[in-house]
Amino acid sequence: MVLKMTMAAAATITMLAACSKAPDPVPAPTAGPAVQPATATPTALPRTAAPDGAQVYFISPQNGETVSSPVKIVFGLSGMGVAPAGTQFPSTGHHHLLIDTDLADPSMPIPTDDKHVHFGLGQTETTRELAPGTHTLQLVLGDHLHIPFDPVIASEKITITVK
Repeated sequence: MVLKMTMAAAATITMLAACSKAPDPVPAPTAGPAVQPATATPTALPRTAAPDGAQVYFISPQNGETVSSPVKIVFGLSGMGVAPAGTQFPSTGHHHLLIDTDLADPSMPIPTDDKHVHFGLGQTETTRELAPGTHTLQLVLGDHLHIPFDPVIASEKITITVK
């Protein structure tokens, strides 16, 4: 019985590893007319319902505050719990920090770049190097797939000045 379970587990792991392998890149054409990329229209993904009364907010810094870089940013959350990305548990999510940008499409996963910072391990604070000047910050709570809740659980956008 144990041998059958072990063999089944090994087969499952092998199958998952094969499925998760990245496809081989397609070589670029060496001659001929330019190849135009296909334009894909993103399709809205299923969204997780937001619990009533859930709020995400900044503990620090405060709106209008003048700070020095690196900036310590502490997140607050009420009405929900924090769970790492990939963990699907009722009334939990993880933080995303938007720096000098807006949430583009709440029906799609939040992108990862310098303006969309993910805290998929469940972190509730960070320290960020920000250039001197005025910056906007906003927190958005994402579900296990980095998709904003429905309705979106987002903090007010705050403005800070880095000296």
